[in-house]
Amino acid sequence: MPTKLSVNINKFATLRNSRGGNNPDVTKAAMDCQRFGADGVTVHPRPDERHIRYNDVREIKIINPKASGIEFNIEGNSREQKFVDLVLEVKPDQVTLVPDELNQLTSDHGWDTIKHREYLREIIPVFQKAGIRVSIFVDPVVEMVEGAAKTGTDRIELYTEEYSRQFAKGNRNAITQYVAAAKKAKELGLGLNAGHDLDLHNLKYFKQNIPWLDEVSIGHALICDAIYLGFENAIQMYKRQLAE
Repeated sequence: MPTKLSVNINKFATLRNSRGGNNPDVTKAAMDCQRFGADGVTVHPRPDERHIRYNDVREIKIINPKASGIEFNIEGNSREQKFVDLVLEVKPDQVTLVPDELNQLTSDHGWDTIKHREYLREIIPVFQKAGIRVSIFVDPVVEMVEGAAKTGTDRIELYTEEYSRQFAKGNRNAITQYVAAAKKAKELGLGLNAGHDLDLHNLKYFKQNIPWLDEVSIGHALICDAIYLGFENAIQMYKRQLAE
């Protein structure tokens, strides 16, 4: 199966919220992701609603039925009960659990799947029983992947910021630890997603080295490119980087 592209539309909400009103229209942006060829839409609501608002999530679900062929992924911190309640209400195709702290600017580390194993073993079935696929954010460390497999999660999402930073410096060996983690995930029967700072420069190399990758979630870089290239063109350019 080809690697799917899920577009994180948080930045549309950030721009809208900077002026008030409804421009750009976040719900329309979600619809246009589908129209322009994306395989999924990702949102990451936070408690202060500084970008995606909880009601945005509800509205996107209404206009984004599974029958449309595009998946809906909600990222967030499951230690916030408000987030858990929202996900169970909306019932997206996938929930991605991240270990964010309150008011954290952006996700910057994966779960310690050994330290937090019991917690994850308790919270993951809460979503699975509602028919929601669960992915958890994990650093590219084999031991963390092994720990993830013991939590009952369906997938992991490899946190790719360090790869992206090193790739920009010309260090392609940075992929090594990601390949090792990805191989371990495959060996253990875990689905594999990836995200954070992937862009048009580093995405193809990442996919070439991990061809069994299920999904990438990309927001900031894609929206920045869209400012110059246009939204539809940017989505298509990212899709081409994932082509076999």
